[in-house]
Amino acid sequence: MVAMLNAFVLFLCEAPFCCQFVEFANAAAARADRLRPWQKAAFYCGMAAVPVMLSLTLTTLFGNAIAFATGVLYGLAALGKKGDAISYARIQQQKQVDEEKLAGAMEGQAL
Repeated sequence: MVAMLNAFVLFLCEAPFCCQFVEFANAAAARADRLRPWQKAAFYCGMAAVPVMLSLTLTTLFGNAIAFATGVLYGLAALGKKGDAISYARIQQQKQVDEEKLAGAMEGQAL
């Protein structure tokens, strides 16, 4: 029963055109679209964890895997795009220069 409810909520939020017979489908989908990716990730992973906690079986694990995978993908989207190596090298070089300046200032005060 909980797995069926999860599937309905997932369809309602991610594919509202599959639920055209439900009057509030577009309103629910619009509200879900306004959520941040990390909020969607927490919601979908939590939604998938509840039936697994109620009944830990192989069928329950496989049945809720798609909801959990959707949450993981939204979690990865919340982390953002990976930076390029050049920008990372510049940041590291700037940190090193700042540390050297700080160390030089500390030595000047010690003398």
